[in-house]
Amino acid sequence: MPASDSLKVTTLNVNGIRSALRKGLVDWAEREAPDVLLLQEVRADPHPEALAHLGYESVWFPARKAGYSGVAILARGGLEDMRAGMLHDEMDAEGRVISAVVRGVRFVSVYLPSGSSGEERQGFKERMLGDYQTWVSALLAEGRPVVLGGDYNIAHREIDLKNWRSNQKNSGFLPQERAWMTAHLEAGLVDTHRAHLGDTAEYTWWSSRGGAYDKNVGWRIDYLLASGVPLQGVSVHREARLSDHAPLSGLVTLP
Repeated sequence: MPASDSLKVTTLNVNGIRSALRKGLVDWAEREAPDVLLLQEVRADPHPEALAHLGYESVWFPARKAGYSGVAILARGGLEDMRAGMLHDEMDAEGRVISAVVRGVRFVSVYLPSGSSGEERQGFKERMLGDYQTWVSALLAEGRPVVLGGDYNIAHREIDLKNWRSNQKNSGFLPQERAWMTAHLEAGLVDTHRAHLGDTAEYTWWSSRGGAYDKNVGWRIDYLLASGVPLQGVSVHREARLSDHAPLSGLVTLP
């Protein structure tokens, strides 16, 4: 397939852009050369200079709280119709959604809340899931091809985390979160990573405890979801070690 007919897209929760830069993000991006790079949990003010020398334009949406959350999109080839946030005060205060059009496809970088710190944040998370779905549905109704990439903080199926039996009452694998994810996909999205994997297990995040990475005791909570455009060959760069999440990449066939 000619390169001009496709875009390589990568999503990555960097767990702090400064940390990822220290761990080799620039060298990794130069070697892997994604055309579109969707970042989450940047936890910093915009860093447009970080990858500019590699030809990336970028748009950033930090949280109002310093050192917290934040998302970004970087692209080689131009960003158009950039939209920071989803016109939702609570979500936008935390810098959780940003989108832009690259060569006719709208790319979204999304970092959905975690509820693991307690009931208050779990309640917030579940409220935001409904509002986010409303926003996504409106985006899909525009009729443009869409790719959503990011950290959803939800493992959808039993195959999507190693220790599913012991996590059924924990945030990220609660029945209502999994049911929401099913409905989210049924609204018109393809989980392109699962479509590529079939019934194979592959994870994108590992706890820092108990040697989880070395034992491959992980969760698949980062996604590349697509509507109206093929996204193929989706795979995890497990060896990258740029954060506690692994980059997830695929090839978008342009309309």
